[in-house]
Amino acid sequence: MDRIQNLSGATKGYIVLFSLVILSWLIFKILTPDNFGSYSNLLSYFQASLIATVGAIGFYFVMDMGLFDFSIGANIILSAIIGCQLATTFELGYFGLIAGSIATGALVGLCNGYFYVKLRIPSMIVTAGLALIYESVANYMAGGVEQTLPSSLRAFGSMPGNIILAFITFIIAYGILNYTKFGTYTYAIGSDEFVAKNMGINVDRFKVYAFILSGAFFGAMAVLTISYGSSMVAVTGMSSMSRNFIPTMGCFFGLAFMKYGIPLQAIILGEFIVNIIFFGFISLGAPTAIQDVITGLALLVIITLTTKVTKGEIVK
Repeated sequence: MDRIQNLSGATKGYIVLFSLVILSWLIFKILTPDNFGSYSNLLSYFQASLIATVGAIGFYFVMDMGLFDFSIGANIILSAIIGCQLATTFELGYFGLIAGSIATGALVGLCNGYFYVKLRIPSMIVTAGLALIYESVANYMAGGVEQTLPSSLRAFGSMPGNIILAFITFIIAYGILNYTKFGTYTYAIGSDEFVAKNMGINVDRFKVYAFILSGAFFGAMAVLTISYGSSMVAVTGMSSMSRNFIPTMGCFFGLAFMKYGIPLQAIILGEFIVNIIFFGFISLGAPTAIQDVITGLALLVIITLTTKVTKGEIVK
């Protein structure tokens, strides 16, 4: 017991995370040993999880400040469509795909941050309303036609391209959080916004920066998404929100393990755990409704574990 107590916070966090990975794998391996959990299966699950991981890492900058974004799915769709068109219609190849997607994502993030700061209403309401606009713009840009990325431009849909891009985003996020003023202010604002203001931090400005950075990461996620799935379809009526929840769940893992000092590492393994559970239910032949129920329950559990309410505090 003393040895466990003497372990560093990061070590304890890794033990918990890897225990969850092994436990989730073991449960489904016992239930369906023939078509789940082989080495090749696990590698496939991990590659699939990288897509949401990139978005979740960027979303962490926003959520750590106590903000939320309901336009994630709309951002991904719009960024992927514009990146695909620049790569194909304008024949800019990989440069158009990557630069177009990331720039579009960052621009969407700028709009989110700007309107949140100017309108002074909750971020989830602002981004939910803007998501409808982004969906309409994406539908207009696509002209109602499915946007398909040619096979010659899908290097980021499989190894090693997807791992390289995900690794680059992880290094960038890790460097920003741990070695820049922005990372320090992110934690300061998330810890106590009132104190951060009294310290002279321009909170509104850095919130906008957080949305821009988060949007850029969603643009990178869009590159992985369209490369993996080969095409993107514009949707309307808030249908894009179905893409919000997997990155959000990974981000909650990051918030839960922030106390161990490994938020980004927790996001990576957390998304992997989510995918193990998802593919486990597919192996069992469970209907989609059951999968959604389990996903929703898991999200509630994670939120409960990451949200600490002091006695007497009003929960909004």
